[in-house]
Amino acid sequence: MKQKSALPLLLIITALGMSACSTVRTPSPPMTHHTTPQIVMPMKGGWFEGRRVYYLTTDVSEPALARKMHANYVPRLRDALPPYPRPPTHKTVLERIYVFPDSPFDSVLPSIPKPFGPNSEDIHYSPLWLLYEVHWLDPTKQQQFKFEEDVLAAQDKGWVDIKRTDIVVNCPVVHADDGETIGSGAQIDAPQSKDWK
Repeated sequence: MKQKSALPLLLIITALGMSACSTVRTPSPPMTHHTTPQIVMPMKGGWFEGRRVYYLTTDVSEPALARKMHANYVPRLRDALPPYPRPPTHKTVLERIYVFPDSPFDSVLPSIPKPFGPNSEDIHYSPLWLLYEVHWLDPTKQQQFKFEEDVLAAQDKGWVDIKRTDIVVNCPVVHADDGETIGSGAQIDAPQSKDWK
């Protein structure tokens, strides 16, 4: 009796094993829709008119900084540099970004999309930025500036020295602390990375 009942059990186990093997080896059916891969990138924080905003750094014209920022090295970005001194009538695609390489403070932006996305009406905003380094002349005055006007006022007071570089970066602004963001399906879970340090 035990021998009779063992045979069906053996057949069941064998069938399950064959089923499992065939499941593993059977190729997946062809996809019927296009799947877009996704990546996670760290955002960098900055300030615009007292508003906390975030941007991505994708391309940099200087090789050492590109490595540091984990961005594409794109020397052709320097082609966007205008002649200096720039004539008032000479238009440029570049916007300024004020960075603080000698201190822990985040960058200051003079413009952002308003609003984010395809309905932006800010004709001055550009994701192509020319780096302006802000160096402290009076260490006792160090602080986080949140407005471009504060940076320029500090220069007038002799607190800082502002140095124009020839480094161009591509850094689109994509998110703000108040919840505004680019894209209807964006998921904001990327950590903020240190800025220009």
